[in-house]
Amino acid sequence: MSQLDARTLAATGFLILFVGAIYRYILHPAALSSLSKIPSAHWSCSVSPIWILWVRFQNRENRTLHEAHRRHGPVVRVAPNEVSVNNMDAVKTVYVQGAFDKHEWYSVFHNYGVPNTFSSLEAKHHSLRKRMVSNVYSKSFIHSSASLTAQSDVILNSRLLPALETSISKLQDPHGLDVHSLFAATAMDFISAYCFGIKNSSNFIQRKNFRDHWLELYKVRKGYGFFAQELPLLSRALGFFWISLTPTWVLAANQELEAWCKKLCDSALAFLKKAGSETQASADDPVVIRALLTGLEKEKASSGKDSPIHSTAILKPEASVASEIIDHLLAGQETTGVALTFLTWHLSRSQDLQRDLRAELLTLKPDARLENGKAHIPDPKQLDSLPILHALVVETVRRYAPAGGPEPRVVPAPSCRIGPYEVPGGARISASVYNLHRDEKYFPDPETWDHSRWLRAADGDEAQKNLARQFWGFSSGGRMCLGSNFAMHEMKLVVAAIYSNYTSHIVNDDGIEPTDGYTAHPTSGQLWLRFEKAS
Repeated sequence: MSQLDARTLAATGFLILFVGAIYRYILHPAALSSLSKIPSAHWSCSVSPIWILWVRFQNRENRTLHEAHRRHGPVVRVAPNEVSVNNMDAVKTVYVQGAFDKHEWYSVFHNYGVPNTFSSLEAKHHSLRKRMVSNVYSKSFIHSSASLTAQSDVILNSRLLPALETSISKLQDPHGLDVHSLFAATAMDFISAYCFGIKNSSNFIQRKNFRDHWLELYKVRKGYGFFAQELPLLSRALGFFWISLTPTWVLAANQELEAWCKKLCDSALAFLKKAGSETQASADDPVVIRALLTGLEKEKASSGKDSPIHSTAILKPEASVASEIIDHLLAGQETTGVALTFLTWHLSRSQDLQRDLRAELLTLKPDARLENGKAHIPDPKQLDSLPILHALVVETVRRYAPAGGPEPRVVPAPSCRIGPYEVPGGARISASVYNLHRDEKYFPDPETWDHSRWLRAADGDEAQKNLARQFWGFSSGGRMCLGSNFAMHEMKLVVAAIYSNYTSHIVNDDGIEPTDGYTAHPTSGQLWLRFEKAS
């Protein structure tokens, strides 16, 4: 072959590659793909994911997508192969009827190298894991659990209420209490007690120094997940060259958090092995771990090596339990703590609302007023039936959605119909609590926190009944939040214990505006309230 022929062949090959790349990465996604019919949030979205990646990197995704949906409608293209949806018909298709598999975005939530219920990508694997613990997170189990009642008694009467009493005895201190930190501690104590039993759980309310250290570790963990979640291939590729996009101190924080949880898991497992069934119906009962072990044994006996989770759970029971538990702990402490922070902030802005709430709380029989230094733990069913309390909690979750970011799924092959559009298999698709809770058709003046909208719904107004259908605070379908009933019960219990006995007043709410990340919290990371005994 002559030198001229070789050059011609090379040029022809390069031209073919160039034309192929133009077709693959520009012409097809921009004009020929079925996604090209969907309005784009930004002019570049049809050919590049850079726009949405930059938005996520800057932690401003929720508000940005909200504005995109306001301009372009309920279905918006945000990247060449990604769609955001914002109506309940699409939500039903993706999360309920279709039960689409999760996107690899969730793989970052594998702990100890083992998947858990939340991070399992395939619906079948998720279903097997969820079945092991779903019973102990059901409303009926929570309402009837003697162990949870005993744990609540310890946390409220031996920790939280004494902390408030101590703050009252120091009224000369102008700072009051940072309730954002206190409620994170309270939430952690509740969920860790339910998982490990009181004997082996955290005591963040009283151990403030360790609590502060732990919260700093968690802040580091959640603040540096972008590259691992959004650019996993790049992260892994650079790893071959010993280049990490995640700082070493983040890895160290993760390792310390995992070691802390594993130590508590090991203690609870040893305790359970020794005590057996003797701790059931007591505060020391590790309810969730007991359920997990029982579920793993049943799956091993029924399916053995044929189980889809044989290699990741049955062969690694201790790591599997620890992976599941740390997910419950991390999710349970932050979301509940954030919601209680914003709820008490609104209550502290209105003494009239506090009086209405307290009047309702005192209808409980027995009520939660302190008597001889101890409060009765309200009957869960009575507590759940209080309309004002329920409205306060639900409206706070609506307006502030502690986990308000997009929940990505993968469209199954060959495609699915979303409204008037055909979305191809393999596309990333998601809805978000933040956007669904700002639909003005259902929530007029959505940025206003207005608990009375739920009271009108309770009165039977047909238009208001639609609120419940639009509420997505805990997602929906088979993969909705596992701990939703636990979180609702815990929040109502804490609010009842506090406002049956005290009034709250704002000392410093600077920076109370919520952040715009996947999980929201006050921008300042704090809220200072002063408590007084209710008259």
